[in-house]
Amino acid sequence: MPGALPLLHGQISLSAALDDDDNVLQELSYPQRRIDFYVYLYQHRTIIESIVSYHMNLNKKQTCRVEEVKDWISGSFNVCIPVVIDGQDGRTSKRVLMRFPLPYKVGESQQPGNSDEKLRCEAATYIWTRQNCPSIPIPQLWGFAFAQGPCFTAIQHTSIFSRLKWYLHRVLSPLFGYPIRPPYSSGNCPYSLKTGYLLLDNVGSSDAVMLSETWDRLRHDRKRRANLFRGLSQIILSLAQFPFDRIGSLTIDNHGIVKLTNRPLTLRLHHLENESVPTDMDRDLVYSTSDSYYMDLLSYHDSRLRHVPNSIRDKADGEAQLSSLTIMRALLPHFSCRKHRRGPFIMTLTDLHQSNLFVDSDWNIKSLVDLEWTCSRPVEMLHPPYWLTSRGVDQLYEGEHLDAFSEIHAEFMEVFDKEEQNRSQAGKKSLGLASIMRRGWATGSFWYFHALETPKGLYNIFLDHIQPRYSKLDDAGMVEFERTVSPYWTPDIQTFLDGKLKEKEIYEGHLRDAFSVAQEEPSNPESPPASLTIDLIDFMLGFDSCSAPCLLESPLDCQHSHSEHADVPPVSGDPGRSSQTMTTVASSSGHSARE
Repeated sequence: MPGALPLLHGQISLSAALDDDDNVLQELSYPQRRIDFYVYLYQHRTIIESIVSYHMNLNKKQTCRVEEVKDWISGSFNVCIPVVIDGQDGRTSKRVLMRFPLPYKVGESQQPGNSDEKLRCEAATYIWTRQNCPSIPIPQLWGFAFAQGPCFTAIQHTSIFSRLKWYLHRVLSPLFGYPIRPPYSSGNCPYSLKTGYLLLDNVGSSDAVMLSETWDRLRHDRKRRANLFRGLSQIILSLAQFPFDRIGSLTIDNHGIVKLTNRPLTLRLHHLENESVPTDMDRDLVYSTSDSYYMDLLSYHDSRLRHVPNSIRDKADGEAQLSSLTIMRALLPHFSCRKHRRGPFIMTLTDLHQSNLFVDSDWNIKSLVDLEWTCSRPVEMLHPPYWLTSRGVDQLYEGEHLDAFSEIHAEFMEVFDKEEQNRSQAGKKSLGLASIMRRGWATGSFWYFHALETPKGLYNIFLDHIQPRYSKLDDAGMVEFERTVSPYWTPDIQTFLDGKLKEKEIYEGHLRDAFSVAQEEPSNPESPPASLTIDLIDFMLGFDSCSAPCLLESPLDCQHSHSEHADVPPVSGDPGRSSQTMTTVASSSGHSARE
């Protein structure tokens, strides 16, 4: 057997693959699929330059150029290609980013249209935020297009005729009861690719760096934390001042109308669909009540257990997971508030983490990026970021780690409460979010809703923070509890568990076959190493110079070596059960929830 096979990040041995809770068979396909996609983009770099020129309305004396492939920003859900625009004097006048979704990570093959769904929701969120929350610093969206649909250009970069047409439409639409179109002109771009994209400002500069670059070194500085917490609070409160009557995501249609008619799109939803896990959430599904949304979230936990081949390790592990899901359903009324059942629902940044924030040297927020997973959700799901002590949400164990987080949670809430009071005194609408968040911490809904969103970490969160609120059991008592409760997850539980263990055997056989085939393939001494390196892409593209993408995760798109994927906030155990952690924390064992 070969020592290791390449993954997107490093390599994996057969023994590690067999012990991994993720679907390693699928992950082994990613390196080649990423190379194929990068090669396609590189081969079409002149078209990319033409698209940028079109959206930016460059004149004949201005040029733009795609930067070298080594400067591309590689993420788990996106690749961002920097493009430099040179002015008439030949000097660089602007830097922009072409942002492409990675089709092999958002479930495009399993659910055609997922890439466009992601782009439509992100573009709509940028537009809505710019129009309704101008105080939130976000990159300028200059243009965007979809694989199935037209392209859109910022109105200031269009012809006088297009601007006049847009202005007349804006004036007349309200008179006839039509929605107002955002400041973008739609049309058929003369240049096209097989994938959609967003064209955004490149916000990185010497005065604004990703928070993740200084987080570990400076996070104990109370003054900087206060600045950060103030900025985060202002962003959250600005988004919350426009409550919605439904749970869902904003999207933009082919006519340029932004509306909340898309399912609440989160990274975990696309991640599950990428693993061929049915989520039973149609794209046009929005929710008018919170409990129906919560039940659907619990349902995709069930679906994951049913459809991921290695989701259950053994009988005891199956009983542990099934019993926790059964009790989570029973406890829903304890943690959800009937008062908020029909709203208000507020726009929430579900992927808010250190690498989506650009800050100055004092940690004042200069820009918020990556709005792709923003959606309208129940107010009771709003909580301070759990990464404030650099630990995954399922690693905040009773004792020093929980005490440290509890202390910084209180520090954040003090700043948040003050900012909310300031807004209220200024005459702005207040939903009393600080009191809702404090109540959530006191009642334990903080843990319940994080478990609900964390397929891989649910059991550990349940075991550490939810179960003890109702009954403190020793190990023997917990085993008996799981054995007693798990049959209520589905009739004939033993047949289900037997079937899952057979699936796992078949999966492990396929995994061994994959390593055997790799061992039997003839080696070419002139070929590059099997790992994903710059040399490999260099070899495939036949470059004369080193111009391949940096294939390490860039914090712009993906910042964690994680659980679920690098774009995921550092929930150490998501998806699956075993607890892994963000790059700033040592990895945990990687074994099942209970050993």
